[in-house]
Amino acid sequence: MKYLNLIPALYLYQGKAVDKDTKEIMGDGNPISMAIDFDNNGADELLIFDMSSNDSEHEANIRTMIEIADAVDIPMIVGGNVKRLEDVKKYLYTGAKKAILCAGTNLDLLDEVSARFGREKIALYTNEKINPAIKEKISLVVSENMKNTDLNVLYVGKDESVDFFKTSNAYGASLEKFDASFDFMKYKATLKNEGVTVNIFESAMQFSDFKTNSDGMIPVIVQDYKTDKVLMLAYMNEEAFHKTIQTGKMTYYSRSRETLWVKGETSGHYQYVKELYMDCDSDTMLAKVRQVGVPCHTGADTCFFKELVKKEYDNTNPMNVFEDVYDVILDRKEHPKEGSYTNYLFDKGIDKILKKVGEEATEIVIAAKNPDPQEIKYEISDFLYHVMVLMAEKGVSWKDITKELSRR
Repeated sequence: MKYLNLIPALYLYQGKAVDKDTKEIMGDGNPISMAIDFDNNGADELLIFDMSSNDSEHEANIRTMIEIADAVDIPMIVGGNVKRLEDVKKYLYTGAKKAILCAGTNLDLLDEVSARFGREKIALYTNEKINPAIKEKISLVVSENMKNTDLNVLYVGKDESVDFFKTSNAYGASLEKFDASFDFMKYKATLKNEGVTVNIFESAMQFSDFKTNSDGMIPVIVQDYKTDKVLMLAYMNEEAFHKTIQTGKMTYYSRSRETLWVKGETSGHYQYVKELYMDCDSDTMLAKVRQVGVPCHTGADTCFFKELVKKEYDNTNPMNVFEDVYDVILDRKEHPKEGSYTNYLFDKGIDKILKKVGEEATEIVIAAKNPDPQEIKYEISDFLYHVMVLMAEKGVSWKDITKELSRR
């Protein structure tokens, strides 16, 4: 299904958010906080334009785009300063879903960048309303093998009409009236009532399908959508359920106060909906959320912290192992220990560390020729340890690595 995508725009100059015409700083100029607000308030995607005029400004904007990609969940579409294939590559490597080519100046690059990165990674930008004349202009410069598929076109303008979204090849739009506090979820509800197809939460079940308790409520187990940590438990009645679906913010019913409450409304520690599930009996909900701040009124990162019973067991988690070993290596770097091999590597410096990484990589190749898998497990473990020493030396964390991998 094709949706009307609401895509607010950020214009970057020297790493700051600016007005696109005057380059004056917007608000506090922090594009990361603005992007987070757009994400939290229900924007579908984020359009980012690079307004740089030289290489240093361009690199500052690229770094800011990477920070934005790390901070938000909505896809980014970036561009604004494309002169060659390498510029498109830089934009895509920020973690962007698409790189933008200008329909007025970059059409000669369209075939080349589509062949290199894939057509789905490219969007065309025009500040004219999408119409048959523009489509024809674009179709004249694309190769024959590209004419049979939809061309993703972005229209950016101040026209508040949404008619242009109904064009079959319109990918979406940025309405410049949007600011960081704009309530996209509310606006989508209005558009839906007008018959526009929008990307909003729609439940596969009605509240009447749930098996409620004697008070007409269901318990809701709340879980962090990335770490799977159980955060809290609360209750919903039908009104709270509908408000959660409509706003995208977890809303509950307080049994003690006998009133509806939006989690975070007073503390700012909102819970933004990612996924909702019902259990097999349809009497308990599981909510996967993005938690702002902490869920517990005590300041704890989970409401479940009072240990009752504990038995020793193997709770090995692959990612935790990486983090734990890396933390030990960092500790050795900050607090040297006599006789430590890790400190020996740090003392010898980057050349020694690189030499060991290279040697261990070679050992992996040799071990891979051995039919016994035990040897290659040992060599890969050795290699990863030395890579983590290199990471610590260069100030790179596992979070940085996993985030980068997720962009690929």
